[in-house]
Amino acid sequence: MRLGLQISSFTWPGGDAAIAPTLARIARTADEVGFDSIWVMDHFFQIRGVGRAEEPMLEGWEALAYMAALTKRARLGLMVGGVHYRQAGLWVKAATTLDVLAGGRSYFGIGAAWNQEESDGLGFPMPPLRERFAMLRETLEIAHRIWAGEHGTGEAYQGTYYRATRLLNSPQSISRPHPPILVGGGGERVTLRLVARYADACNVFGTPEMLRHKYAVLRRHCEEVGRDYGSVERTNLSSFDLSPAGGPGKVTPSEMVDRLGAWAGAGSHHAIFSLRDAWDVSKLELIGRDVIPQVRALGEPSPIG
Repeated sequence: MRLGLQISSFTWPGGDAAIAPTLARIARTADEVGFDSIWVMDHFFQIRGVGRAEEPMLEGWEALAYMAALTKRARLGLMVGGVHYRQAGLWVKAATTLDVLAGGRSYFGIGAAWNQEESDGLGFPMPPLRERFAMLRETLEIAHRIWAGEHGTGEAYQGTYYRATRLLNSPQSISRPHPPILVGGGGERVTLRLVARYADACNVFGTPEMLRHKYAVLRRHCEEVGRDYGSVERTNLSSFDLSPAGGPGKVTPSEMVDRLGAWAGAGSHHAIFSLRDAWDVSKLELIGRDVIPQVRALGEPSPIG
């Protein structure tokens, strides 16, 4: 099983002036101790369940570019991009730029989005969900065409929401045939069908039983479109509060291994999680020492290296 760290909060000791050096320390440590991927959210306000809207939140692509210069092995990605925040061509150009600057270590994470509050607050037009799904499908179609060949297809694209006259991409992504495309969300009728048709990875969350169900739905969609189900990296999203001794609301490294093992048993290749107080990098070091070596052999090997 592979492990990914999601950095979901920037409310750290030292205030705003300490965000950059703290983020650098977290990214370097996660990379060095063996995390396979590092992620940030694509939000502009802090989200409910993590903190108050007024708490610090960095723009995702710029945060990832910063971390690309600080890391050497972990893949980097948005968990996940909100499709209506950027035009389709910009999505692919930004993902390509990150992949080039990181030496072929990017994911392209994208989804239909949900946060009405921040869209209204900052003036992003947020179409109804049905339209956002259509925009997502067209963005994925454009991505495959721009990432084709040496510099894209060069063709025009005429969709309902996006019209492009020349799908050119230079430099082309280093990851070939393209950065792994991850579509986030567990919607059974639309989202997982988009995964089967266009994506290299999915991301869902929930208990092992919920994961088994979602992955079974994905398998059916893959069969319907003639896709090899085993070629899709199955990831799941969660959160932990880690302590060497455990305690109320906390898990020990061995308890974390057990929980990860249950997700691996449900079919997850890649567990991505946020860690409470990740600014305390001793927690990351603890995971590198007592968790990562124990989970490497769990589950099926991921189709993404």
